[in-house]
Amino acid sequence: MVFKRLLGAIGVGGPSVDTVLDGGAALPGASLSGQVHLRGGGSVVEIEHIGLELVARVEAEHGEGESEGAVAFARFTVGGGFRLDEEEQRSVPFSVPLPLETPITELYGQQLGIVLGVRTELAVAGAKDKGDLDQLAVRPLPVQEAILEALGQLGFGFRSADLEYGRIGGTGQQLPFYQEIELTPAPRYAHAVNEIELTFLASPESVEIVLEADKRGGPFSSGHDTLTRFTAGHHEVHTRDWYTEVDGWIAQLIEHRAAYGPGAMYGAPASAPYTGHHGGHYGDQHGGHYTDHHGSHHDGHRGGHRSGPGVGTAVAAGAAGLAVGVVGGLVAAEVVDEIGDFFEGEEEESGDDRA
Repeated sequence: MVFKRLLGAIGVGGPSVDTVLDGGAALPGASLSGQVHLRGGGSVVEIEHIGLELVARVEAEHGEGESEGAVAFARFTVGGGFRLDEEEQRSVPFSVPLPLETPITELYGQQLGIVLGVRTELAVAGAKDKGDLDQLAVRPLPVQEAILEALGQLGFGFRSADLEYGRIGGTGQQLPFYQEIELTPAPRYAHAVNEIELTFLASPESVEIVLEADKRGGPFSSGHDTLTRFTAGHHEVHTRDWYTEVDGWIAQLIEHRAAYGPGAMYGAPASAPYTGHHGGHYGDQHGGHYTDHHGSHHDGHRGGHRSGPGVGTAVAAGAAGLAVGVVGGLVAAEVVDEIGDFFEGEEEESGDDRA
C-alpha cells in the first residue's frame, strides 16, 4: 500500500513522499525493508532527516473507563543530510529491525484486527511533517505458529485480539503494551472456562507464553481469572510435541484453579506516551499489579515428533480454524473496515494538528 501526500507543514510546493514497504508479512525480530520515494517541489530544499515510526492502536483502561489511541513503539532515522532539487525524484532504501515483541496481525493469511502502521517523518529546514500511515502486516514466529497450530488441533477457536497498554510484571516484556489473543475453549474444557487469553513475549532465545483462563462461576461461586506462564525456546520448534505440550499447559492452568485467588491484574504503568482519544499521556492512571500465581517454567522435552496431522494438514484443517472459523466472511469485512477507520482517523487528526 502506498500513501502519498503534499507535506503541508513545509508549505505549498514542498516535496512529497511515498513510503513503500516490500511485499509480504514481516516477521518479529527480522528486518522490515522498503523505500521512501521523494519528489522535489517548486524550490530546492535541504532534507535534514527522514524518519520512520512504528505505531500501534492500543487500548487502555483507567478510572474513567477505556480508551484507545496510537502508541509509537520504535523509531528509526533512515536518511537525510542531502539537497533535493526542484522536481527531483530520489528513492531512499531502508532496512530496519522489528522488535521481537511486535504483535501478530495475521494468522494463516487472516487478519486478526490488530492495527500496526509505519509513519514517515520528513524534516526540511527545521519543519517536520509526519506522512500517512502505511499498514504493517506481521506473521507469527515459527514457535508461536506451532503453539497456535496446537491450540487449533485441540479445538480452540479464535475470538478476538487486541493490544493492552501496560506491563506484565515478572516477565521480560520490553514494549509498553502486550498482545492478548482471546480463544474460545475446546469442547473438553468448555465446562471449566469461558475463554483462554494468550500472550506471547518473545526474546532472542525464547518466547514466554502467558495463559489466562476466565473461569466460569458456579451457583455458589463467582468466576475469576487465573494465569500461568511457560517458556519455549526458538530452537525447540521442531523437537517438541506441541500438541501434547500445549494440552498439558491448558490442563495445568485449569487444575490449579483452586490455588489462584480472584482478581489477578495486568499492568504496572508503562512509561511510553499514550496518545489516546481522551488526550494527554497515559500512565499513572493504570493502577494495580500483575501477580504471577504459578510462575514455573515448563521446559521438558516430550519426544522429537509432532502428534496428530502434519503441519500442512493442521494449518489447512484444525489450526486454520483459529483464523478462518471466526475471522471469516462478515467478521473479516468488519475487521478490514475497523483498520481502515483507524488509518483514516489518524489522517484526520494529523490534518487537524497542521491547521
